[in-house]
Amino acid sequence: MAKSDRLFRLLTALRMLPQPVTAARLAEEMGVSARTLYRDIDSLRAGGALIDGEAGVGYTLTEDPALPPQMFTRLEVEALVLGLAEVRQMGDPAMAKAAEVAMAKIVATLPERVQRQAVHAVSRSIKFQTRTAPPAHVALLREASWAEQEVALSYLDVNGTQTQRQIWPLSIVYFDQALMCLAWCCLRQDFRRFHLDRMQNVVPTGASFRPRRVPMLRDYIAQVRAVAPRLAEAVQ
Repeated sequence: MAKSDRLFRLLTALRMLPQPVTAARLAEEMGVSARTLYRDIDSLRAGGALIDGEAGVGYTLTEDPALPPQMFTRLEVEALVLGLAEVRQMGDPAMAKAAEVAMAKIVATLPERVQRQAVHAVSRSIKFQTRTAPPAHVALLREASWAEQEVALSYLDVNGTQTQRQIWPLSIVYFDQALMCLAWCCLRQDFRRFHLDRMQNVVPTGASFRPRRVPMLRDYIAQVRAVAPRLAEAVQ
């Protein structure tokens, strides 16, 4: 394999594998020796890629303008167009607008030939049965998840019983016919899935659970994977 192709594959591996990723894992992925892997990391850094870490610790790739999006293949462009079209149809107004702006930014940076591929993509997404519009508090839950802030709410469970909850929101998941928040429930002292349309009076409490969101989400996914692998894949 030509070195340029190998370096491109290495960038892709750094983007896709959980970071920090060890040199041994990268070498296995690339099918090269550890010595070659270290030289390739040095070559990428010399070319402008921002890669944090070192041997024995692991590597983390920080994207920057030295890694331009025009390296997208035609199929990757198709995937972007299709995925962002899905977001525009299923997301709340803020998310739908973000998808529209993101698509415009991506297309603007592409070479003319690839721009045409994006504008005239083969794959399209059209839904005749639309999901109920997301409630307004989806934006609050999304921000609380990123900020790792506790949220208080009234919740109507499947039996029609209303309870007061304090939750630590971890992720918002778009299922086929429902929008749910994966969270740690302070009342039940366990992970729970909350239907957003059963939530009322959603407000931040000001309490923080930082920096626990990421490890807790990993624990939740590990638990779900043990009993429902497809669901675990959906919430990753």
